[in-house]
Amino acid sequence: MPSADTAATATGSTGAAAPAAAAPPVTAPGTAPGTAASRPAPNRDDIPGWFFRLDQEAFRHLLSAQTAAGRTGDILELGTYLGRSAVLLGDHLRPGEHLTVCDLFDSEAGDDDNAAEMTMSYRASLTRSAFEANYLAFHPRLPVIVQAPTSVLADGRIPAGSCRFVHVDASHLFEHVAGDIEVARAALAEDGLVVLDDYRSEHTPGVSAAVWQAVFTAGLRPVLLTPMKFYGTWGDTEAVRRVLLDRDWRAEGFTVDEDTIAGMPVLRLNNAVHPGAATRSAPRALLLDVLPPAATRAVRRLLRVLRLLRDRRAGGRGR
Repeated sequence: MPSADTAATATGSTGAAAPAAAAPPVTAPGTAPGTAASRPAPNRDDIPGWFFRLDQEAFRHLLSAQTAAGRTGDILELGTYLGRSAVLLGDHLRPGEHLTVCDLFDSEAGDDDNAAEMTMSYRASLTRSAFEANYLAFHPRLPVIVQAPTSVLADGRIPAGSCRFVHVDASHLFEHVAGDIEVARAALAEDGLVVLDDYRSEHTPGVSAAVWQAVFTAGLRPVLLTPMKFYGTWGDTEAVRRVLLDRDWRAEGFTVDEDTIAGMPVLRLNNAVHPGAATRSAPRALLLDVLPPAATRAVRRLLRVLRLLRDRRAGGRGR
């Protein structure tokens, strides 16, 4: 999701306000500026985005384990798109906790590279009103919304050590991701979890570089890897590992493997491939999973045309 290094309009904060000269207008959590004209998704799976069952289950499991252990703290999401993951994060808030989401939404990006990424992937579909409509379809109040580049969160508005869970799915540009990781590190409490999206995708080498730089030079410890997301902590990895292994993932159709990275054990979680499954669908599923919305729509249109042509040919042979 998009980010930039220049200021933009922001709304909402869980922590201390920025200095007056730089502080944008602030509204209280749950208040919606203006009216959302967008129609909300009828169910959660209809919210556009790249947040699939495997990571949904991992989020639920880890957040529920934090609750069971009595761990409290806010939740932060950098890059929220249309709310697919934010809706799930909101499920796990307890009294006194806040969810803060930060995204440019329909604001302009502050640099050419980020503007190009926005135009290619998100500009046609990403609006704040659409996010608000989707979130309010499943929760009575909006989260705290910061409509701005994620870099503004480095100003201290998120109190240090106030968060138990941070999800980073913003810009794919190296400098921005490295900054987002620093924001996450400052915001997280001891043993808090950070989840980083697109750490291994071919089209996001900047994310990969920033994530592994944090591992090898800044003390970030990997705990769990899925095809889409990196889960880590600057705290106790063994406690998180025990929580993950307490669940029988294989019985639910997932695979669990273990690797060691620079002496650190890390679990890998993936979808099981069932014998006899149609291999033809695998490339299609991969394309639809990793491509941005505009490209995904084009692929779906192409697939529909190809199916139509195939059916017509089959009908002609049957005459």
